[in-house]
Amino acid sequence: MTVRIVSDTACDLPQEIAERLGVSLVPLHVRFGDREFVDREELSTKEFWRLCAGGDALPETSAPAPGAFQAVFESAARDGATGVVCVTLSSRLSATFEAANGAAKEVKGLAVEVVDSQSVTLGEGLVVMAAAEAARGGAGVAEVRSVVEATMRRVSVYGAIDTLDNLKRGGRIGGAAAALGTLLSIKPVIAVRNGVVEQESRQRTRARSLWYMAGKLRAAGPLEWLAIMGAEAADFDEFVGLISDVVPERPRILGDIGPVVGTHAGPGAIGVAWVAADRGAREEARREAD
Repeated sequence: MTVRIVSDTACDLPQEIAERLGVSLVPLHVRFGDREFVDREELSTKEFWRLCAGGDALPETSAPAPGAFQAVFESAARDGATGVVCVTLSSRLSATFEAANGAAKEVKGLAVEVVDSQSVTLGEGLVVMAAAEAARGGAGVAEVRSVVEATMRRVSVYGAIDTLDNLKRGGRIGGAAAALGTLLSIKPVIAVRNGVVEQESRQRTRARSLWYMAGKLRAAGPLEWLAIMGAEAADFDEFVGLISDVVPERPRILGDIGPVVGTHAGPGAIGVAWVAADRGAREEARREAD
């Protein structure tokens, strides 16, 4: 069985990695007032941040139509795939999962499994990468889905937010809390848990928020995957250097926070996503070595 992996552009997977692994990304849409763009196809990350800097209106995002997923599923079948595993951003943050599910029901003669990653940005992206590697190794649909679900249980996503403006305007934080946070120069650290964005910590300075996030990363123990992503953050390289001592089993991934997540995170955000090492697999390998 040849299994194709499909996801959406909210996963923020760098294009070169998606192409190398044969992952198809269905784009979400981004609106600036009455102007609408197709993510990645009509709007690059750099252009998105340029438009944000040049206007007062907060951008909005919308999920793909079911037909966009159906077209990709059917294209995979024409290319010889006998199955598709589609990993979407959290269903508690977007209607993308519902759109993919609707499309899967319309496709005939192709096994399609749609999985809610319960994550976003490169947390979702790392799950997609694990799925793609399993598919490239010859795993069938059921086995790939099993890999996806096992990886999801080991994923963590944290972000240091530089400004509360986008969270306030996007309805992710109340106006009073945003005003107080701005007055006190609070720099929140957020986390994605069970598919929703939660406030993890409130730090008084940017430096402390980054140190806090680095501490959470180090406390996570051995890592299989590590991704670091930024939203036009001037101190991105500095943060990458701060956690240079954290060495995952696989090469670390550096990426951009794209328009979908950037709409809510705002400019200057820095995030980390990791997959904790599979301790069960490590113990089994150790026993076999003995």
